[in-house]
Amino acid sequence: MIRLIIVVLLLLIFAVFSLIALPILWLIGKKNPVVKEKASNAVARFMFRLILFVCGTKTTAIGVENIPTDKPVLFVGNHRGFFDVIISYTYIKTRAAYVAKKEMAKVPILRVWMRNIRCLLLDRQNTREALKSILSGIEYIKDGTSLVIFPEGTRNKGEGVMEFHAGSFKLAEKSHSLIIPVTQNNTSAIFEDQKPFLKKAHTVIEFGTPVDMSLMSPDEKKNVAAYIHDIILSTYEKNQNLV
Repeated sequence: MIRLIIVVLLLLIFAVFSLIALPILWLIGKKNPVVKEKASNAVARFMFRLILFVCGTKTTAIGVENIPTDKPVLFVGNHRGFFDVIISYTYIKTRAAYVAKKEMAKVPILRVWMRNIRCLLLDRQNTREALKSILSGIEYIKDGTSLVIFPEGTRNKGEGVMEFHAGSFKLAEKSHSLIIPVTQNNTSAIFEDQKPFLKKAHTVIEFGTPVDMSLMSPDEKKNVAAYIHDIILSTYEKNQNLV
């Protein structure tokens, strides 16, 4: 019962905070859209850190030094739960947007925040629209915004890491950006494993060594999805001992 009350309180805090912050950010955007985006990123990270604190989530972060600070990249991660986004965003300090399923746009208030930080919505049921999103994502990266994508396509409710969708890696190949493998462990223990309740949990996030597709042979590029998948799977199995 206490955990359910915490969930309700978090939603109320998020709603009230948004009702105050969003109009201010809208006014800022009327004069300077760039400042609005930076402010939205900062405010979102503050809210995420607050949520993690209230939930009692402790995270061990590994390899943060592998995140470039002078260029946009494609972050590729496994997907265990809703808190994957919340945790990873607090460690990615540069301009970054997430590739999310289009259904997320139906969530009130959240959709405004997603628009403010330039999240890219992907229609997984419409190949043509999905291709348009990928092309938009390439322009995002060229414009200086890193992207975060979960190429499993959905949250993994089992063990290990599910197969990656190869199309996701066109974002790196066509934008000539580095790929940063991102592996998270135990994030589902916060919410998904006992929803609608929250639970204190220790999670692990590891940012791997950057991968440069421009140095790959044509055959290696064809198999890049499997290559990154194996890196993340190996890291996931290694870090299970840390949670």
